Amino acid sequence: MKKVTINDLEFELFIPYEKIRSIVEEMAERMNKDFEGKSPLFLCILNGSFMFATEIFKRISSLDAEISFIKLASYSGTKTSGEIKQLIGLNEDLTGRMVVVLEDIVDSGITVANTIEQIQAKNPSEIKIATLLLKPDALKIKVQLDYVGIEIPNDFIVGYGLDYDRKGRNLIDIYKVIEK
Repeated sequence: MKKVTINDLEFELFIPYEKIRSIVEEMAERMNKDFEGKSPLFLCILNGSFMFATEIFKRISSLDAEISFIKLASYSGTKTSGEIKQLIGLNEDLTGRMVVVLEDIVDSGITVANTIEQIQAKNPSEIKIATLLLKPDALKIKVQLDYVGIEIPNDFIVGYGLDYDRKGRNLIDIYKVIEK
C-alpha cells in the first residue's frame, strides 16, 4: 500500500519491509559476531518493539540467548509526553548479565535513558542498546546507542510495531504522516 488512513491522519509509505528486513539482518549479523561466546539477555521494550525484537531474536542463531519484556509508555497521540510510566517491570536477576535492550525507535531519548537507569540498578555486567530507528533531531537526552538501524527525520510514523493511538502496529511497512 502506498497510503493508509488511521483515525484522522493519512500516511504515505516511508520504509518498505524489504529495507527493514535488510537492516535487521545486518544488525543481527553484527550482534552474532560481537556477542560470540556470551549469553545475552535481550530485553524488548513493549509495545512498539515486538516486531523488531522478533526479527532480531530469530536471527541470533549462534548465541545462547534469552529474551524478556518490559512495557513502558511515553506517547500520547502523535507526541511524546516526556513522562515515562513503568507498566510491567523487570523480573529477571540481571546481576552479572549482559543485557541488550531492543527499542523500536529512539526520538527524545527519555525512554532509553529511563530503561538504562532501571537496568543499571540491577547490576548487569554490561548494557547494549539496539534501536531500529533513530530521530537525531528529536533527541533531548544524549544516550549511548550501540546498534542503530537507520536515522530518520522527525516525522510521525506508524507501522512495524509503531502506532497511532494503538492502531497501525500490524502494518508490515513503515509509513510517515502526510502533513496538510
